Amino acid sequence: MTTGFVCHERYMWHDTGSAGLFVPSTGYIQPASHVEHPESKRRIRNLMEVTGLIERLEIIQPRSATREEVLRYHTADYIDRLEAMSEADGGDAGIGTPFAHGGFEIALLSAGGVLAAAEAVVDGKVENAYALVRPPGHHAEADMGKGFCLLANAVLGIRHVQATRGVGRVAVVDYDVHHGNGTEHAFYDDPNVLTISLHQDNCFPPDSGALEDTGRAAGKGYNINVPLPPGSGRDAYLTAIERVVVPALTAFRPDLIVVPSGFDAGGFDPLGRMMLSSDTYRSMTATLKRLARELCEGRLLFTHEGGYSAVHVPFCAHAVIEELADAETRIEDPFAPILNGMGGHQLYQHQEVVIDTAARLAAEVRPASELSAV
Repeated sequence: MTTGFVCHERYMWHDTGSAGLFVPSTGYIQPASHVEHPESKRRIRNLMEVTGLIERLEIIQPRSATREEVLRYHTADYIDRLEAMSEADGGDAGIGTPFAHGGFEIALLSAGGVLAAAEAVVDGKVENAYALVRPPGHHAEADMGKGFCLLANAVLGIRHVQATRGVGRVAVVDYDVHHGNGTEHAFYDDPNVLTISLHQDNCFPPDSGALEDTGRAAGKGYNINVPLPPGSGRDAYLTAIERVVVPALTAFRPDLIVVPSGFDAGGFDPLGRMMLSSDTYRSMTATLKRLARELCEGRLLFTHEGGYSAVHVPFCAHAVIEELADAETRIEDPFAPILNGMGGHQLYQHQEVVIDTAARLAAEVRPASELSAV
Protein backbone atom coordinates (compact mmCIF):
# COMPACT_ATOMS: atom_id res chain seq x y z
CA MET A 1 0.00 0.00 0.00
CA THR A 2 1.07 3.58 -0.60
CA THR A 3 0.94 6.96 1.06
CA GLY A 4 -1.00 9.66 -0.75
CA PHE A 5 0.14 13.27 -0.89
CA VAL A 6 -1.85 16.39 -1.71
CA CYS A 7 -0.25 19.75 -2.45
CA HIS A 8 -0.74 22.58 -4.93
CA GLU A 9 1.14 25.77 -5.72
CA ARG A 10 -2.10 27.74 -5.35
CA TYR A 11 -2.01 27.00 -1.63
CA MET A 12 1.16 29.06 -1.45
CA TRP A 13 -0.60 32.03 -3.07
CA HIS A 14 -3.02 32.47 -0.17
CA ASP A 15 -2.20 36.04 0.90
CA THR A 16 -2.40 36.97 4.58
CA GLY A 17 -0.82 40.39 4.12
CA SER A 18 1.69 42.08 6.39
CA ALA A 19 1.73 42.03 10.18
CA GLY A 20 3.90 41.91 13.24
CA LEU A 21 3.67 38.13 13.70
CA PHE A 22 -0.16 38.18 13.49
CA VAL A 23 -0.96 41.72 14.69
CA PRO A 24 -1.87 44.07 11.81
CA SER A 25 0.88 46.48 10.80
CA THR A 26 -0.62 49.65 12.21
CA GLY A 27 0.54 52.22 14.73
CA TYR A 28 4.04 51.39 15.87
CA ILE A 29 4.21 47.91 14.29
CA GLN A 30 6.55 48.02 11.32
CA PRO A 31 5.19 45.94 8.41
CA ALA A 32 6.63 42.43 8.14
CA SER A 33 5.44 39.09 6.79
CA HIS A 34 2.40 37.65 8.52
CA VAL A 35 3.43 34.59 10.53
CA GLU A 36 1.07 32.39 8.48
CA HIS A 37 2.97 32.79 5.24
CA PRO A 38 3.74 30.15 2.61
CA GLU A 39 7.39 29.41 3.34
CA SER A 40 6.92 26.84 6.12
CA LYS A 41 4.64 24.87 3.79
CA ARG A 42 6.49 25.35 0.51
CA ARG A 43 9.75 24.31 2.16
CA ILE A 44 8.16 21.01 3.23
CA ARG A 45 7.48 20.17 -0.39
CA ASN A 46 10.91 21.45 -1.43
CA LEU A 47 12.71 19.30 1.14
CA MET A 48 10.74 16.25 0.03
CA GLU A 49 11.81 16.88 -3.55
CA VAL A 50 15.47 17.26 -2.58
CA THR A 51 15.50 14.05 -0.50
CA GLY A 52 13.46 12.06 -3.03
CA LEU A 53 10.70 11.29 -0.53
CA ILE A 54 8.04 12.77 -2.81
CA GLU A 55 8.90 10.15 -5.45
CA ARG A 56 7.74 7.43 -3.05
CA LEU A 57 4.28 8.93 -2.66
CA GLU A 58 1.08 8.67 -4.66
CA ILE A 59 0.22 12.19 -5.79
CA ILE A 60 -3.44 13.05 -5.25
CA GLN A 61 -4.75 15.99 -7.25
CA PRO A 62 -6.89 18.41 -5.24
CA ARG A 63 -10.16 19.82 -6.45
CA SER A 64 -12.29 22.70 -5.27
CA ALA A 65 -14.91 21.80 -2.68
CA THR A 66 -18.43 22.60 -3.81
CA ARG A 67 -20.88 24.86 -2.02
CA GLU A 68 -22.95 21.82 -1.07
CA GLU A 69 -19.89 20.17 0.47
CA VAL A 70 -18.87 23.15 2.60
CA LEU A 71 -22.47 23.63 3.74
CA ARG A 72 -22.24 20.28 5.49
CA TYR A 73 -20.72 22.30 8.33
CA HIS A 74 -20.59 26.02 7.54
CA THR A 75 -23.61 28.32 7.42
CA ALA A 76 -24.82 29.75 4.13
CA ASP A 77 -24.50 33.29 5.48
CA TYR A 78 -20.83 32.75 6.33
CA ILE A 79 -20.04 31.28 2.91
CA ASP A 80 -21.84 34.18 1.23
CA ARG A 81 -19.77 36.67 3.25
CA LEU A 82 -16.52 34.92 2.38
CA GLU A 83 -17.40 34.85 -1.29
CA ALA A 84 -18.33 38.53 -1.35
CA MET A 85 -15.13 39.61 0.42
CA SER A 86 -13.06 37.39 -1.85
CA GLU A 87 -14.59 38.92 -4.97
CA ALA A 88 -13.76 42.38 -3.61
CA ASP A 89 -10.50 43.18 -1.83
CA GLY A 90 -10.58 40.45 0.81
CA GLY A 91 -10.90 41.14 4.52
CA ASP A 92 -11.00 39.17 7.75
CA ALA A 93 -13.05 35.99 7.90
CA GLY A 94 -13.72 36.46 11.60
CA ILE A 95 -11.03 36.66 14.26
CA GLY A 96 -7.41 36.86 13.13
CA THR A 97 -8.06 35.40 9.70
CA PRO A 98 -7.03 37.91 7.03
CA PHE A 99 -7.14 37.07 3.35
CA ALA A 100 -6.80 38.91 0.08
CA HIS A 101 -8.78 38.97 -3.16
CA GLY A 102 -9.39 35.40 -4.32
CA GLY A 103 -8.70 33.86 -0.93
CA PHE A 104 -12.03 32.06 -0.73
CA GLU A 105 -11.28 30.19 -3.94
CA ILE A 106 -7.96 29.01 -2.51
CA ALA A 107 -9.73 27.95 0.69
CA LEU A 108 -12.15 25.87 -1.40
CA LEU A 109 -9.15 24.19 -3.06
CA SER A 110 -7.63 23.57 0.38
CA ALA A 111 -10.80 21.95 1.67
CA GLY A 112 -11.19 20.04 -1.57
CA GLY A 113 -7.66 18.71 -1.23
CA VAL A 114 -8.63 17.17 2.10
CA LEU A 115 -11.81 15.74 0.56
CA ALA A 116 -9.79 14.17 -2.25
CA ALA A 117 -7.31 12.69 0.23
CA ALA A 118 -10.12 11.34 2.41
CA GLU A 119 -11.74 9.70 -0.61
CA ALA A 120 -8.46 8.07 -1.62
CA VAL A 121 -7.91 6.64 1.85
CA VAL A 122 -11.46 5.38 2.36
CA ASP A 123 -11.68 3.97 -1.18
CA GLY A 124 -8.46 2.02 -0.61
CA LYS A 125 -6.48 3.75 -3.34
CA VAL A 126 -3.85 4.56 -0.71
CA GLU A 127 -3.36 3.26 2.81
CA ASN A 128 -2.84 6.69 4.35
CA ALA A 129 -2.40 10.25 3.13
CA TYR A 130 -0.93 13.62 4.02
CA ALA A 131 -2.78 16.71 2.77
CA LEU A 132 -0.32 19.63 2.73
CA VAL A 133 -3.02 22.26 2.35
CA ARG A 134 -3.28 25.98 3.06
CA PRO A 135 -5.11 27.88 4.52
CA PRO A 136 -5.45 25.63 7.57
CA GLY A 137 -8.76 24.65 9.11
CA HIS A 138 -9.02 23.37 12.67
CA HIS A 139 -10.01 26.73 14.24
CA ALA A 140 -12.76 27.56 11.71
CA GLU A 141 -16.25 27.43 13.15
CA ALA A 142 -19.57 27.05 11.40
CA ASP A 143 -20.22 30.78 11.05
CA MET A 144 -16.80 32.39 11.29
CA GLY A 145 -13.11 32.05 10.56
CA LYS A 146 -10.62 32.06 13.39
CA GLY A 147 -6.88 31.75 13.89
CA PHE A 148 -5.88 31.86 10.19
CA CYS A 149 -8.52 29.20 9.31
CA LEU A 150 -11.27 29.96 6.77
CA LEU A 151 -12.89 26.55 6.23
CA ALA A 152 -12.88 23.58 8.58
CA ASN A 153 -10.89 21.22 6.36
CA ALA A 154 -10.82 18.16 8.63
CA VAL A 155 -14.48 18.53 9.59
CA LEU A 156 -15.51 18.78 5.95
CA GLY A 157 -13.40 15.74 5.07
CA ILE A 158 -15.06 13.69 7.81
CA ARG A 159 -18.57 14.82 6.94
CA HIS A 160 -17.86 14.07 3.27
CA VAL A 161 -16.84 10.43 3.69
CA GLN A 162 -19.63 9.87 6.19
CA ALA A 163 -22.16 11.21 3.68
CA THR A 164 -20.76 9.63 0.51
CA ARG A 165 -18.82 6.53 1.63
CA GLY A 166 -20.87 5.28 4.57
CA VAL A 167 -18.04 5.81 7.06
CA GLY A 168 -19.37 5.51 10.59
CA ARG A 169 -17.00 6.17 13.49
CA VAL A 170 -14.13 8.60 13.05
CA ALA A 171 -11.43 9.44 15.60
CA VAL A 172 -9.64 12.81 15.48
CA VAL A 173 -6.22 13.23 17.11
CA ASP A 174 -5.07 16.86 16.93
CA TYR A 175 -1.52 17.59 18.13
CA ASP A 176 -1.31 21.19 16.91
CA VAL A 177 -0.08 23.41 19.77
CA HIS A 178 -3.38 25.30 19.67
CA HIS A 179 -6.71 23.80 20.68
CA GLY A 180 -8.76 22.34 17.83
CA ASN A 181 -11.85 24.33 18.76
CA GLY A 182 -13.55 24.16 15.36
CA THR A 183 -13.35 20.38 15.18
CA GLU A 184 -14.54 20.12 18.78
CA HIS A 185 -17.56 22.34 18.12
CA ALA A 186 -18.53 20.45 14.98
CA PHE A 187 -18.82 17.11 16.77
CA TYR A 188 -19.49 18.14 20.37
CA ASP A 189 -22.81 16.30 20.53
CA ASP A 190 -21.89 13.50 18.11
CA PRO A 191 -20.98 10.10 19.61
CA ASN A 192 -19.77 8.84 16.23
CA VAL A 193 -16.76 11.18 16.15
CA LEU A 194 -14.24 10.98 18.97
CA THR A 195 -12.21 14.20 19.17
CA ILE A 196 -8.93 14.35 21.08
CA SER A 197 -6.80 17.50 21.23
CA LEU A 198 -3.28 17.66 22.68
CA HIS A 199 -2.43 21.35 22.99
CA GLN A 200 -0.69 23.99 25.06
CA ASP A 201 -2.94 25.02 27.90
CA ASN A 202 -4.88 28.22 27.17
CA CYS A 203 -2.71 29.28 24.25
CA PHE A 204 -5.32 29.81 21.53
CA PRO A 205 -8.22 30.33 21.42
CA PRO A 206 -8.38 31.92 24.87
CA ASP A 207 -10.30 29.90 27.45
CA SER A 208 -10.74 26.99 25.07
CA GLY A 209 -9.80 23.32 25.37
CA ALA A 210 -10.34 22.63 29.05
CA LEU A 211 -10.27 19.15 30.56
CA GLU A 212 -13.86 19.66 31.68
CA ASP A 213 -15.13 20.08 28.12
CA THR A 214 -16.06 16.48 27.34
CA GLY A 215 -19.00 16.74 24.97
CA ARG A 216 -22.72 17.36 25.19
CA ALA A 217 -25.89 15.25 25.12
CA ALA A 218 -25.26 12.07 23.10
CA GLY A 219 -21.68 13.22 22.54
CA LYS A 220 -20.84 13.38 26.24
CA GLY A 221 -17.55 11.61 26.80
CA TYR A 222 -16.50 11.74 23.15
CA ASN A 223 -14.41 14.89 23.41
CA ILE A 224 -11.11 14.70 25.28
CA ASN A 225 -8.81 17.66 25.80
CA VAL A 226 -5.24 17.30 27.03
CA PRO A 227 -4.18 20.89 27.86
CA LEU A 228 -0.46 20.37 28.50
CA PRO A 229 1.43 23.04 30.47
CA PRO A 230 3.78 25.34 28.55
CA GLY A 231 7.26 23.86 28.30
CA SER A 232 6.10 20.29 27.77
CA GLY A 233 8.48 18.16 25.77
CA ARG A 234 9.02 14.64 24.47
CA ASP A 235 7.93 12.55 27.46
CA ALA A 236 4.78 14.56 28.15
CA TYR A 237 3.55 14.14 24.58
CA LEU A 238 4.50 10.48 24.25
CA THR A 239 2.95 9.69 27.63
CA ALA A 240 -0.27 11.44 26.57
CA ILE A 241 -0.32 9.38 23.39
CA GLU A 242 0.15 6.11 25.27
CA ARG A 243 -2.15 6.81 28.22
CA VAL A 244 -4.90 8.76 26.50
CA VAL A 245 -4.91 8.28 22.72
CA VAL A 246 -4.08 4.57 22.53
CA PRO A 247 -6.73 3.34 25.00
CA ALA A 248 -9.39 5.75 23.76
CA LEU A 249 -8.99 4.78 20.11
CA THR A 250 -8.66 1.10 20.94
CA ALA A 251 -11.96 1.19 22.80
CA PHE A 252 -13.70 3.40 20.22
CA ARG A 253 -12.69 1.25 17.22
CA PRO A 254 -12.86 3.95 14.51
CA ASP A 255 -13.35 3.31 10.81
CA LEU A 256 -10.96 6.18 10.04
CA ILE A 257 -8.40 8.20 12.00
CA VAL A 258 -7.90 11.88 11.10
CA VAL A 259 -4.93 13.88 12.38
CA PRO A 260 -4.96 17.70 12.17
CA SER A 261 -1.18 18.00 11.91
CA GLY A 262 0.36 21.20 13.24
CA PHE A 263 4.06 21.56 13.95
CA ASP A 264 3.81 24.62 16.20
CA ALA A 265 4.61 22.51 19.26
CA GLY A 266 8.12 22.41 17.80
CA GLY A 267 10.81 23.91 19.97
CA PHE A 268 11.58 26.79 17.61
CA ASP A 269 8.04 27.91 16.85
CA PRO A 270 7.26 31.62 17.39
CA LEU A 271 3.65 31.02 18.49
CA GLY A 272 4.06 28.04 20.83
CA ARG A 273 6.03 27.35 23.98
CA MET A 274 6.59 23.63 23.66
CA MET A 275 9.78 21.68 22.96
CA LEU A 276 9.14 18.99 20.38
CA SER A 277 11.67 17.84 17.81
CA SER A 278 11.09 15.88 14.62
CA ASP A 279 11.90 12.70 16.54
CA THR A 280 8.83 13.13 18.74
CA TYR A 281 6.60 13.80 15.75
CA ARG A 282 7.98 10.65 14.12
CA SER A 283 7.24 8.62 17.26
CA MET A 284 3.68 9.92 17.55
CA THR A 285 3.10 9.10 13.88
CA ALA A 286 4.44 5.58 14.31
CA THR A 287 1.95 4.94 17.10
CA LEU A 288 -0.97 6.39 15.15
CA LYS A 289 -0.02 4.34 12.09
CA ARG A 290 0.13 1.18 14.21
CA LEU A 291 -3.29 1.96 15.70
CA ALA A 292 -4.75 2.56 12.24
CA ARG A 293 -3.46 -0.78 10.99
CA GLU A 294 -4.80 -2.59 14.05
CA LEU A 295 -8.19 -0.85 14.16
CA CYS A 296 -9.23 0.36 10.70
CA GLU A 297 -7.16 -1.34 8.00
CA GLY A 298 -4.56 1.43 8.05
CA ARG A 299 -7.00 4.23 7.13
CA LEU A 300 -5.21 7.33 8.38
CA LEU A 301 -5.49 10.90 7.09
CA PHE A 302 -3.25 13.81 8.09
CA THR A 303 -4.41 17.36 7.34
CA HIS A 304 -1.84 20.12 7.63
CA GLU A 305 -2.52 22.86 10.17
CA GLY A 306 -0.03 25.21 11.90
CA GLY A 307 3.71 25.46 12.34
CA TYR A 308 5.49 28.74 11.74
CA SER A 309 9.23 28.16 11.91
CA ALA A 310 10.05 28.07 8.22
CA VAL A 311 13.39 26.31 8.76
CA HIS A 312 12.34 23.77 11.41
CA VAL A 313 8.84 22.74 10.26
CA PRO A 314 10.05 21.01 7.05
CA PHE A 315 12.11 18.52 9.06
CA CYS A 316 9.19 17.74 11.36
CA ALA A 317 6.79 17.21 8.46
CA HIS A 318 9.39 15.18 6.56
CA ALA A 319 9.73 12.83 9.54
CA VAL A 320 5.96 12.37 9.72
CA ILE A 321 5.48 11.69 6.01
CA GLU A 322 8.52 9.44 5.90
CA GLU A 323 7.05 7.39 8.75
CA LEU A 324 3.66 7.21 7.06
CA ALA A 325 5.26 5.92 3.87
CA ASP A 326 7.53 3.38 5.59
CA ALA A 327 10.32 5.16 3.74
CA GLU A 328 13.95 5.14 4.81
CA THR A 329 15.56 8.29 3.53
CA ARG A 330 16.36 9.03 7.17
CA ILE A 331 17.90 12.39 6.43
CA GLU A 332 19.65 14.03 9.34
CA ASP A 333 17.61 16.73 11.06
CA PRO A 334 20.21 19.27 12.21
CA PHE A 335 17.79 20.73 14.78
CA ALA A 336 16.93 17.44 16.53
CA PRO A 337 20.15 17.06 18.55
CA ILE A 338 19.80 20.63 19.79
CA LEU A 339 16.21 20.24 20.93
CA ASN A 340 16.66 16.71 22.27
CA GLY A 341 19.65 17.87 24.29
CA MET A 342 17.77 20.61 26.10
CA GLY A 343 16.50 20.09 29.63
CA GLY A 344 12.84 19.59 30.38
CA HIS A 345 11.95 16.58 28.25
CA GLN A 346 11.23 14.35 31.22
CA LEU A 347 7.68 13.96 32.49
CA TYR A 348 6.99 16.37 35.36
CA GLN A 349 4.36 15.95 38.03
CA HIS A 350 2.28 18.93 36.92
CA GLN A 351 2.17 17.48 33.40
CA GLU A 352 1.29 14.02 34.68
CA VAL A 353 -1.69 15.37 36.63
CA VAL A 354 -3.24 16.64 33.39
CA ILE A 355 -2.47 13.42 31.50
CA ASP A 356 -3.85 11.20 34.26
CA THR A 357 -7.11 13.18 34.34
CA ALA A 358 -7.47 12.84 30.57
CA ALA A 359 -6.59 9.15 30.84
CA ARG A 360 -9.55 8.61 33.17
CA LEU A 361 -11.78 10.15 30.51
CA ALA A 362 -10.22 7.91 27.87
CA ALA A 363 -10.94 4.83 29.98
CA GLU A 364 -14.67 5.55 29.70
CA VAL A 365 -14.77 5.65 25.89
CA ARG A 366 -16.76 2.99 24.06
CA PRO A 367 -18.38 2.95 20.62
CA ALA A 368 -21.79 4.62 20.60
CA SER A 369 -23.38 1.46 19.17
CA GLU A 370 -22.11 -0.52 22.14
CA LEU A 371 -23.49 2.03 24.60
CA SER A 372 -26.93 1.95 23.00
CA ALA A 373 -26.99 -1.83 23.32
CA VAL A 374 -26.38 -1.74 27.07
